Amino acid sequence: MAHVARWRWLYLLLLPGVVYFALFRYGPMYGAVIAFKDYLPFLGVTGSPWVGTAHFEAFFASPDFPRLLGNTLILALLSLLIAFPLTVLVALLLNELRLNLLKRTVQTLIYIPHFLSWTVVASLTYLLFALEIGPLFQALNGLLGTDIDFLSDPAWFRPIIVLQDIWKNTGWGTIIFLAALASVDQEQYEAAILDGAGRFQRVWHITLPSIMPTVVVMLVLQMGQVLNTGFEQIYLMTNALNRQVADVFDTYVYFMGITQGSYSYSTAVGLFKAVVGVVLIFGANWVARRFKQTGIF
Repeated sequence: MAHVARWRWLYLLLLPGVVYFALFRYGPMYGAVIAFKDYLPFLGVTGSPWVGTAHFEAFFASPDFPRLLGNTLILALLSLLIAFPLTVLVALLLNELRLNLLKRTVQTLIYIPHFLSWTVVASLTYLLFALEIGPLFQALNGLLGTDIDFLSDPAWFRPIIVLQDIWKNTGWGTIIFLAALASVDQEQYEAAILDGAGRFQRVWHITLPSIMPTVVVMLVLQMGQVLNTGFEQIYLMTNALNRQVADVFDTYVYFMGITQGSYSYSTAVGLFKAVVGVVLIFGANWVARRFKQTGIF
């Protein structure tokens, strides 16, 4: 109690955050119990009958499950293999800029898309790739010698999603890595220059090893979001012609829960997704620790 009394003002500052998480993060988790019930709104959570794991069994046996899993994992892997490394690369390139005015200008320009909603991003995409009149539609088809409707062609759905993600989030994602780069000991660079190391050698042997703990932590956190592909973005870019490759767990939960009223079934799908995310975080953290890297715990 003496410790609490001594640091009472810090604990007071912590209190709003604790209350927020208790009410809006942990409190709603009670509703996950309906994944094991045949939830009926007029009976309520407590009055609805138990069905055990029936909803999970129905989901895993459904022909939709392998399709949803495949679509979700492909988009997640594309993000991990393309978007995430690109964030690190952009941070390294920005760090190498020596003209402060140019550096600040580039940073501002690549940060701006993050503050646009996915509705705006999707609208811009539809304008750029609009059939017959979209400038990118005309340019790409003229270059490739084809007549492809990029917005409805299933083969182009994933590239467009990845490009949107890169354009919107890459600049913002560099902030943490730039903060890590700012803490690198400059004396190491000076010593490397005296030893005759070039710029690429300094980046490879000093910069990358210095920020590797931050990269690993961000990668571990990213693993927890593997099945969270972003509802808004996917939903806005989905149409009747590309739905076969566009359906993911997030949109499936919406369609089953909101539009069809299968509350218990959609909750079971969401709970499965959350459990997989937790397992992936622990697994990625374990792998990081095995390779002598700093994990998140």
